[in-house]
Amino acid sequence: MILEAVVTTRHEDGSPNISPMGPEVCDSGSWTQFVLKPYTSSQTYKNLKREGKGVLHIVDDVMLLASAAINVWSQPPAFIDVPEVEGFVLENACQWFEFEVASLEDSEERTRIDCRVTQQGKLKEFFGFNRAKHAVLEAAILATRTSFIPAGEILAQMKQLKVIVGKTAGDQEAQAFELLEQFIAAQLSGCC
Repeated sequence: MILEAVVTTRHEDGSPNISPMGPEVCDSGSWTQFVLKPYTSSQTYKNLKREGKGVLHIVDDVMLLASAAINVWSQPPAFIDVPEVEGFVLENACQWFEFEVASLEDSEERTRIDCRVTQQGKLKEFFGFNRAKHAVLEAAILATRTSFIPAGEILAQMKQLKVIVGKTAGDQEAQAFELLEQFIAAQLSGCC
């Protein structure tokens, strides 16, 4: 099963890198290992290859997911200090899983990184997703693929997602969707 999450890694200068990531997890609820499949061009891949560790976060904050997808932040995300963790733990996460790279296969453009959980923590209960949160998640995925999905297909999907957001969104979902709409429009403006 693929779970939508956020991964933090460390840049060479020590600053955080924050990326949405869809790890493959065992659907039994066992959190001892998972698989990441970033592209070799991604900063997450480069950081994990160099450092061999990171933190996976389960979140219900769609503004965090949207901002991480396009690396546009109205305000920088907050982190909490967890002394035993050698990484960045997002303050607004529901759960976090510190991990180390067990193996890394990067002979293809899309890597396979087997990860072993070294420790974990829970910060709050998972609130859940409504239809608008799911729509924002799908829009965030589209925003990361503007270079290889045809513009017409992206715009058609965004139009359908906007209807869902209009019917079911709270303030956070509406703002996150608008952020993604603006980003996608800017990305596609030069392609057509």
